[in-house]
Amino acid sequence: MMDSGTPMDPARVAELFAALRSAVASSVIGQEEAVRLSFVTLLCAGHSLYEGVPGLAKTLLVRALAASLGIRFGRIQCTADLMPSDIVGTPILNPDGKDFRFRPGPVFTELLLVDEINRAPAKTQAALLEAMQERAVTVDGVSYALGDWFTVLATQNPVEQEGTYPLPEAELDRFLFKIEISYPSAEEEVRVLATHHASARPQLTATAIIDPRELAAARAAVDAAIARDEILQYAVALVRATREHPAIAVGASTRAALLMIRAAKAIAVLEGRNFVLPEDVQAVIRPTLRHRIVLEPSAEVEGMRPDGAVEEVIRQVAVPH
Repeated sequence: MMDSGTPMDPARVAELFAALRSAVASSVIGQEEAVRLSFVTLLCAGHSLYEGVPGLAKTLLVRALAASLGIRFGRIQCTADLMPSDIVGTPILNPDGKDFRFRPGPVFTELLLVDEINRAPAKTQAALLEAMQERAVTVDGVSYALGDWFTVLATQNPVEQEGTYPLPEAELDRFLFKIEISYPSAEEEVRVLATHHASARPQLTATAIIDPRELAAARAAVDAAIARDEILQYAVALVRATREHPAIAVGASTRAALLMIRAAKAIAVLEGRNFVLPEDVQAVIRPTLRHRIVLEPSAEVEGMRPDGAVEEVIRQVAVPH
């Protein structure tokens, strides 16, 4: 077993990802890009937001990912009356009545699914924001660490907006990716029915194929991947172009460029390389920026979506050689 601080060979990371993708596919049909971006989220020690209508296997995907990695899985179902103490925990009186002890909430896990995050009220979203940013929660002035593996994969329904609290820009910016979960193809839907029709609940067949030490070594490989100055300049040019695009009211921040480079390094490692190419940046720019830019109202009226504006930015910026 290799030391977790030693970077894993990128070719080995690519092999592990192929095995993980196969394991997840035994339960989740299709959604290959969502699986890849979810694993990149873990490699980058980030968090991601899924957006898609109900019934597209978002929960099953996260459960299968946790099972394949052998890490603890937790779930929070958000509602309008969900309080911060419901997720972080609360002090309770000891039986002897002399003092209080802290009872941890469901946020104390490793891979946390926050279902319908936009149904949680502002105070609860603030508690989640602290957990995501600091990987710790504060109760009665005491900070409790959540651990290096703490990762939030949250979902939101893009259609039903009644009774929801839109995520503030500061919270959206803490998500590495916004991953769009789309309808499967007709062939994939037939395979879903063939795989899961015999049970009332979709069956989870994934088993642990990557242990935490291997995942730590894979993260170290991402840290060690090389991004040349030309790649850094390319990422900055892309981000700055979003601030000058006529259809974009609010462009992407410096943090967006930094996270885009980290995600591109993870993509390179998954391809078996220890250096970043321009196409690695292009592979992650849409999920990295689609929730970080704000379109002009006139562009929205004309039917433009954030991905469309990002596509125009990609075409405008020269690609390094």
